[in-house]
Amino acid sequence: MSDPIPINTGSINAAPPVPPERAGARLDRYLAEALDFSRSRLKALIEQGHVRLGDATIADPSHKIKPGDVYQLHAPEAASAEPLAQDMPLNVVFEDAHLIVIDKPAGLVVHPAPGNPDHTLVNALLHHCGDSLAGIGGVKRPGIVHRIDKDTSGLLVAAKTDAAHHGLAELFARHDIEREYQALVWGLPNPLQGRIEGAIGRDPRDRKRMAVRGDNTTARNSKPAVTHYAVERTFRDAAGQPYAALIRCRLETGRTHQIRVHLTSKGHALVGDPVYGRARSLKALKLGGAARDALAGFQRQALHAASLGFVHPVTGADLRFESPLPADFADLLAALTAG
Repeated sequence: MSDPIPINTGSINAAPPVPPERAGARLDRYLAEALDFSRSRLKALIEQGHVRLGDATIADPSHKIKPGDVYQLHAPEAASAEPLAQDMPLNVVFEDAHLIVIDKPAGLVVHPAPGNPDHTLVNALLHHCGDSLAGIGGVKRPGIVHRIDKDTSGLLVAAKTDAAHHGLAELFARHDIEREYQALVWGLPNPLQGRIEGAIGRDPRDRKRMAVRGDNTTARNSKPAVTHYAVERTFRDAAGQPYAALIRCRLETGRTHQIRVHLTSKGHALVGDPVYGRARSLKALKLGGAARDALAGFQRQALHAASLGFVHPVTGADLRFESPLPADFADLLAALTAG
């Protein structure tokens, strides 16, 4: 055991005495479970000298614990986030001390990145949540556990505390999150409902795109992905030919661009998708001018995160939220319905 070192203490978390059956376990693993922190976060805190056993500092994450040991985590105050807090409108669906659910509009980037350094959802959450952010990984920032593409609208949950971030991440890892999307696709899927499987990874010909790289169990440089879909409405032209369908998709996994890639792989790209969809000639369709203009003018992928359900990672409450279609999507459907 090393000598104590000065600590800028923000809060003290005492783990319960080590039970006999946990003797010999790693310190970082035990504290992560006992204090509901992520193991990577606990490892960093231990290495930084923020864990004590009595008056001694334990700086080795692999330290073997003994029965009866009582460890204290002296968690430092969360540091200020690097992204700027920016006052931006947010449609808050639900919020408590642990997490926040947002109905994101199309056009809003979730996280700062090259090309979008600010005016993102993270910037807006930093301003909205303020001091209610307890800190994720020691930084006052929202914990983003899943993302929605810039031009996809709908529901997204973010954590405000380490415990919620850790719990939500586990729910996503176990696929215990209910996520359903509405999508307008070209053509009519056959069968009308089904399951799409295919491992998703970077397109070897274009690193900015994703692609189905093969079977879920054998594909390399990719991750298994499963999408369930069901057709809700079919749109036919004046000759009775189906040219588009509104479908509901349920994600079993959550890979980058999953719905867009899976549906494109089956020949049913999303209407308006600038990356995976090909420009469609509308001349062959017997459509009225309003419907044709609406399709030609829809400049984003027609995809909306319509429902989100999960068990609250801290309180255990069953939560489920629904989001109506945004105006641009609803107007598009109305134009197609009118013909």
